[in-house]
Amino acid sequence: MGTPHINANNGDFAKVVLMPGDPVRAKWIADTFLHDYKEVTNVRGILGFTGYTKNGKRISVMASGMGMPSIGIYSHELFTGYGVEVIIRVGTCGTYQPYIKLEDVLICTAASTDSNWMSQFHLNGTYSATADFDLALAAYEEAKKSGIRYHGGNILAADIFYDPDPETWKKWANLGVMGVEMESYSLYVNAARLGKKALCLLTVTDSFIDHSTKLTAEQRAYGLSKMIELAIATAERFC
Repeated sequence: MGTPHINANNGDFAKVVLMPGDPVRAKWIADTFLHDYKEVTNVRGILGFTGYTKNGKRISVMASGMGMPSIGIYSHELFTGYGVEVIIRVGTCGTYQPYIKLEDVLICTAASTDSNWMSQFHLNGTYSATADFDLALAAYEEAKKSGIRYHGGNILAADIFYDPDPETWKKWANLGVMGVEMESYSLYVNAARLGKKALCLLTVTDSFIDHSTKLTAEQRAYGLSKMIELAIATAERFC
């Protein structure tokens, strides 16, 4: 079978896919949280795996790369070419709010953006990209049971990582936006357009309020266990 960017065979992917940005993190998730898994795709170094959780539920994990164009391509091909019904992004972010601390988990019920992603649809208004309600509710219920620190709300999906204006983030913060990442908006739009389900879960690795506090690159790649456990518990409800 295969698509332009995925070389898996028909049936290689489960109905539910966890999607980190980093291929190294995808491999770590498979190694740490799945058993009897196999690599199903590796085009351009974007790794994907399918295996079983400790409760015997079949799920997949595949990297998305960085940015909305990248996750836009991979999520579209998974949804349309491989019968995937649910994608849960598991990523990292920087926080805009003082009450959100490093390693807190964000359940992103909506996504704002500075991107022109929606220009392709020629709408005469502004589209609000949102998570699937059932997925978000399941993540909320699982987070409450787990006792982890979590927050729900709006996230900014940005096209710019190195913003030349160091004050831009404050405008979003004043609207209650929790923080910033780079993928959720296009994932939510793709899911909505194709009648699928999507959710973005994030671990806070940086703070725009205190730039001296951040997780290391190694912690970003191999840590984040609380979020992955939450994502798997949520995913198992939809397998």
